Amino acid sequence: MASANLRAELECSVCLNIYTDPVMLRCGHNFCRVCIDRVLDTQEGSGGYSCPECREKFQDRPALQKNMKLCNIMENFLSAQPDREESGVFCTHCVDSPVPAVRSCLLCEVSLCDKHLRVHKKSPEHILCDPTLSMESRKCSIHKKILEYYCTEDDTCICVSCSLAGEHRGHQVETLDEASEKKTLRNVLQKHLTKREETEERVQSLQEHRRKVEDEAAGDTERVTALFRDLEDLEKRVLKDISARAERIPISMLDFIRDLEIKKEKMSRKMRHIEELCNMMDPLTVLQESDTAYKEQRTNRSKERAYAAYTRADFAADFARRTFRQTL
Repeated sequence: MASANLRAELECSVCLNIYTDPVMLRCGHNFCRVCIDRVLDTQEGSGGYSCPECREKFQDRPALQKNMKLCNIMENFLSAQPDREESGVFCTHCVDSPVPAVRSCLLCEVSLCDKHLRVHKKSPEHILCDPTLSMESRKCSIHKKILEYYCTEDDTCICVSCSLAGEHRGHQVETLDEASEKKTLRNVLQKHLTKREETEERVQSLQEHRRKVEDEAAGDTERVTALFRDLEDLEKRVLKDISARAERIPISMLDFIRDLEIKKEKMSRKMRHIEELCNMMDPLTVLQESDTAYKEQRTNRSKERAYAAYTRADFAADFARRTFRQTL
């Protein structure tokens, strides 16, 4: 039924056939390009043009605009139709030369071509379907009436007598178009449910992966933070150890360095004095000054040996103290 209604909507009102290259006038009505061109040609010289369907007037010859949407609908409709030649169903009325049938009337039990379909009765009881040779399969096996309804309780097609007086009386029934549409919608719904479940599983998997990545990132952050903390502690310990070592330099060593500086200064003065003696001409003065310098030198050497001995003892004691502290 739905296919028959769609076919009627796709028929040109001029040739009463399926649209061929449909075009549209400004009034919104569609025609085959060849058909409307022929009509407009006949209207030339009459003082104006008009739509063959609504009779709207046009002062100038109207421009024809191709209806792309209707073309697409036509292509989809024709691609869904069975091949007339391959179906093997021919028009019942075309006896002399077989013509492929386009529709079959279940009430009249005849198949019709385009020509005879246009003159066939249009009343609702004349149910049209795709061309078929097995019309009995579309009728009730008990009442021999057309199957027009669908029993939702028994999931079967029934006729009107089955619904009113037969074994399906009182059952919930629907028209075939309604049942077919609902079944189609159920299939679509089932597909959507399946896709939704797959999407939910995918979302759950992605969420688990995100949580895993976040946990790994948190663990890495904690480890890096602990590493930097350990490095800071190590830096503090090293700096503290360096400071402690610097503080452990014995004061006696500093005193020894100062004494050496003083000794160096004295030696410089003696060297200058000896140079002055070398320039003197009086032998007595030279000998007397040399003897005095020799005595002072012997005295200084004794002091240096005593100081050196004291310094070594001081170093040994300091070393012993440091070793004892490290042992503790």
